[in-house]
Amino acid sequence: MSAIDTEAVKQFLLDTQENICARLAGEDGEAGFITDRWDRGDGGGGVSRVLSEGAVFEKAGVNFSHVFGKSLPPSATATRPELAGRGYQAMGVSLVIHPRNPFVPTSHANFRLFATTGDDPVWWFGGGYDLTPYYGFDEDCGHWHRTAREACERFGPDYYPRFKRNCDAYFHLKHRDERRGIGGLFFDDFNEGGFARSFAFVRALAGSYIDAYLPIVQRRRQLPWSAEQRKFQEYRRGRYAEFNLVYDRGTLFGLQSGVGRIESILMSLPPAVRWIYNWRAEPGSEEEKLTSYYLVPKDWA
Repeated sequence: MSAIDTEAVKQFLLDTQENICARLAGEDGEAGFITDRWDRGDGGGGVSRVLSEGAVFEKAGVNFSHVFGKSLPPSATATRPELAGRGYQAMGVSLVIHPRNPFVPTSHANFRLFATTGDDPVWWFGGGYDLTPYYGFDEDCGHWHRTAREACERFGPDYYPRFKRNCDAYFHLKHRDERRGIGGLFFDDFNEGGFARSFAFVRALAGSYIDAYLPIVQRRRQLPWSAEQRKFQEYRRGRYAEFNLVYDRGTLFGLQSGVGRIESILMSLPPAVRWIYNWRAEPGSEEEKLTSYYLVPKDWA
């Protein structure tokens, strides 16, 4: 494996956190981010930044963490069992945005680096971004995926279709046989072409995230919405919570490793959510169209 520059990655992640927070706070115009710096006694720490009760964003969290551990947890070795028991360091930025208006989709992104310690260290990048609408718009879906495709194109013609398929497969609630959203990009165990090329790819994706998301926010933030549409948003947020608590690798890594910080790990959960027993959308409604049309994987780009 090629040598890696962990300090360069750390600075990039901190810069990414700062830039995204500034852009989101500027878009909200009312609320700002609180900053919570934390340290671990066993090594590492992080910076959690959270915006709450804004004009546009009901909750937005953008976390940076850099932690060390003596043994990789099961969530990190599922596809690399030969690494079980090895020490490691892990750093990354993870963010989740829960808008107030039901017509503005929830959005998630993360970019991370894992590196094992000891002889013959192994490293890889992971991450991506995905979009979870409550009420779908073809224009928004197309913009989101075209931006993702353009960020991938200079690295290889197979990158976008491959990582889109990964995203469609990953953000899947198996117990409901339902996708969480309209997808985007997802990659893991990524070290293709050596460190410099892999790092350049991650920087390109991180740089494209705000360009993918904010135009959608700007188109939908002023649309009027009803109490029933708000109720549907909270109901669908339940799916988001289910995925993060049952399947999300980042959440599971934080809980299993024992090196995470619970407030930061569970920052991704929505601020208001509901579960309604055996609820069914009215046939032909916009609520029904979400699952029958928008959450079915397709070539949006």
